[in-house]
Amino acid sequence: MMFRTKICRIVASVCIAMHVYAAALAQDVGFSQFYDQPLLRNPALAGIFTGDVRLTASYRNQWQSVTVPYRTFGLSSEIKFPVQVMGRDLTLTTGLQLLRDVAGTSEFSKTQVMPALNLSIPVSANSFLSVGFMGGLMQQRFDPSKLVLNDQFVTNSDGSFTVLPFSGQVFTNTSVNYFDLSTGITYSTSVNENVDLYFGAALFHVNNPKVGYVEDKQIILNKKFAINAGLSARVSDRDELIVYGDYFGQHKKDFEYVGISSFQAGLLLRHDISVYEDDDKGITAGVLYRLDDAVIPVIQLHLNKFTVGTSYDINISKLSVASQLRGGFELTLSFKSLFQNRQGDLRSVVCPQFGGRRK
Repeated sequence: MMFRTKICRIVASVCIAMHVYAAALAQDVGFSQFYDQPLLRNPALAGIFTGDVRLTASYRNQWQSVTVPYRTFGLSSEIKFPVQVMGRDLTLTTGLQLLRDVAGTSEFSKTQVMPALNLSIPVSANSFLSVGFMGGLMQQRFDPSKLVLNDQFVTNSDGSFTVLPFSGQVFTNTSVNYFDLSTGITYSTSVNENVDLYFGAALFHVNNPKVGYVEDKQIILNKKFAINAGLSARVSDRDELIVYGDYFGQHKKDFEYVGISSFQAGLLLRHDISVYEDDDKGITAGVLYRLDDAVIPVIQLHLNKFTVGTSYDINISKLSVASQLRGGFELTLSFKSLFQNRQGDLRSVVCPQFGGRRK
């Protein structure tokens, strides 16, 4: 019975690994509360918020109900600086995206250190065009001693199986390092004093980095094209409706579509607890959705400069039977602020507030 349980867990682990790998091709490592890690959506979304500085930390724990959990840690920072170019007032945002992902039994890990720059250019009194770039180092590695390979399964005389403790296969390379480059563009506008919106597009893995562990195998990371949109609308004095949407599609060097794509969207409603403008307290609740993968209830608490968010993935993919609908838990902590000596410099940057009170 214990052996059968072990085999079932091994099979489940393999199935989940294949599922997650296919998803990763389309959207790389990501978070359910994707709006809190904007650089993973589009480098040109850096700085599209009200304030001077934003720091966000995210933690995700997935598939713990089925196998060894997949854990993801994310940390991002954005700082805005007013600049002048040829006599025009622009906003330059410097950003940094840190990511650490450890997946399953093999401890397949991905570590990402990606600086970013985004320049917001005014095109009218209430509209901005933002162009962003992000590039940095990536490392992928795995632990072969944690794998159970085919030569470890031995058939016994009675037809049962024995799992040997070690494999005879030798891995000469268990890690790969590469440089990755992404770029994007975003248009943001204020329709009126109550409605802000943006839409944009991005291209990830512009340089098609080599990611293979075997030198004589040409394995590259295909380009990923993204389309992003967001809407923030004040529906009453104390309530705000927020909508997000992202599409990702994987493409080859010649931009031929390879048939791997993903779509995610969110609908949230924020309610301001305090009626005072300088006392930014509120609560946000809603639901997020990843096509053919998960339905995700989410709740956020806003305490002036800090926001805490939590969500849980309800799995609706083909693995829902094995997972019993249990996907992953996620927690985020965000900090936003204005520098005291620049209180007026950045208020003209138009962007969806994403749960923030309008000033």
